[in-house]
Amino acid sequence: MLAILLPVLQVAAQKGSHKKTITKMESSANHKLIIYQLLPRLFGNTKTANKFYGSIEENGVGKFNDINDRALDELKKMGFTHVWYTGVIEHATMTDYSAYGIQPDDPDVVKGRAGSPYAIKDYYDVDPDLAVDVKNRMAEYEALIKRTHAHGLKVLMDLVPNHVARTYHSDVKPVGVRDFGQDDDKSLAFSPANDFYYIPGQQLTVPAGYNPGGDDFHSLLKDGKFDENPAKATGNDAFTATPSINDWFETIKLNYGVDYMNGRAKHFDPIPPTWQKMYEILHFWSAKGVDGFRCDMVEMVPVEFWNWVITKLKAEQPDLVFIGEAYDVGKYHDYIFNGKFDYLYDKVGLYDGIKRLVRNEDHATTWDINRVWNHDCKNMDEHMLRFMENHDEQRIASKDFAGDPKLAIPGMIVTATLHNGPVMVYFGQEVGEPADDTEGFSSEDGRTTIFDYWGVPEHQKWVNNGQFDGGQLSEDQQQLRNFYSKLLNVVKNHEALNSGKFYELMIANEHSEGFNTKVYLYARYTTKERVLVAVNFNRQAQHLKVKLPADLLQQLQVSGGVNFTNLLNDETYSTANINDGLDITLPASNGVLLKF
Repeated sequence: MLAILLPVLQVAAQKGSHKKTITKMESSANHKLIIYQLLPRLFGNTKTANKFYGSIEENGVGKFNDINDRALDELKKMGFTHVWYTGVIEHATMTDYSAYGIQPDDPDVVKGRAGSPYAIKDYYDVDPDLAVDVKNRMAEYEALIKRTHAHGLKVLMDLVPNHVARTYHSDVKPVGVRDFGQDDDKSLAFSPANDFYYIPGQQLTVPAGYNPGGDDFHSLLKDGKFDENPAKATGNDAFTATPSINDWFETIKLNYGVDYMNGRAKHFDPIPPTWQKMYEILHFWSAKGVDGFRCDMVEMVPVEFWNWVITKLKAEQPDLVFIGEAYDVGKYHDYIFNGKFDYLYDKVGLYDGIKRLVRNEDHATTWDINRVWNHDCKNMDEHMLRFMENHDEQRIASKDFAGDPKLAIPGMIVTATLHNGPVMVYFGQEVGEPADDTEGFSSEDGRTTIFDYWGVPEHQKWVNNGQFDGGQLSEDQQQLRNFYSKLLNVVKNHEALNSGKFYELMIANEHSEGFNTKVYLYARYTTKERVLVAVNFNRQAQHLKVKLPADLLQQLQVSGGVNFTNLLNDETYSTANINDGLDITLPASNGVLLKF
């Protein structure tokens, strides 16, 4: 869901709180996930009409089958290990599939012509938009899973556990499975035996001011009303029959046994029915070969449920990966060590700090990066998933972020190499997609729409009418994509960067020649390999004399003259005496990975 709807926690970094620290991050093998996030709805769409609030016929839609062998081969070559297929499960939409036995949705509770991928309509089905043959839609997704595996890539998909579409109804659930709400006592505002929360005696009121589908969209169902009586609580914990237009009014909150209206009292014994139903859903998809789940808004679901369900599933399939979308730094430890998540988003931390640096904001300094690993994520760094774009965040190339995607190069180097946890790239990021359009429900906000049918212009230049060869990219775009490919492959293939220890070099260099707080320095190393990372967020080149502390040199058994090679472009550097440091000039908004 959109992170912008949550309060952003910002913590000012205090330089004095940072101590020179060697963290234990070395492992015996490379388990680093390098994730490519894509929406099948958008990824393979080659139509360029891009009509405001356009229909599926007008603007087109990508299909599972568009993600073919050539596309997957290119992703594999770029260094990715996992593909997150976003928006696969059937969700509410304004497109009519009643001819296929799928009940139409009321536009008054659907956001966008295509609909939000986070308003799930049937957990046991896939989005009919994504199929060439709608009747064969599940088989087409199963074929994509197998095709992805055949290319040595693993499959991630969404789990949306906190809420469902107001029109939720499973047409294809397995025999014996009970639908959400099917057995609820709707006369009770809360019951641990209910799947939903209710506002007894009140009819749902659709928020005023919502114009579903735009001015040109006509439907007998578009009347500003929706028949829901009694009203159910809305997904973003709005326990009211009159949600606002700023609420997640198209969704209803699932009940995991927490009585929010009475002090958040917990009723977990016996196991609530929602727990068992969600386990069955996860088991259903993992049995199809899905390797892991990106779980939406995990902090809105009790940590006790996650402990129960992840433990239960990993007993069956130990290698399943669980990634949680999280924003409350104070809950990270609980959801990793008690909730059993493998990884959590590091949005309120590294992403926010690097964004400020890339934007050259006042008071932005690289000490903010130290704050992340030395405080916010202390002892959890290898559990944090880092990124510079995803479907909720603004595109780097947008005017709302940096305007120029090359300005993010130092930030991307840090994002990929600071830790052993996953790094993620959002489709189109690698070619500088700016998302500078107003698509329909999604406004001109620097984000690529997840609600509308749309073609993604700069990404389409790489798709090149289904050839996936970058044939229409400019020289600058080709260079940018080559940088991402080189960086990710270097991380994938060098153990110091994918499974090594970390040594922070900022304190050792804060009085060195050329040092300033828009430069960041650290070392990554194992017993077999060592890499010096130096990045420059300044908009001008910086000459530095980089010092490596005596205790680090002793630990690495390095002395005398030392040669360095930049893994990103094979340039070489040297020093006659490592104790005197290394003289280096870092280009503006750039960085180096120096193997020595």
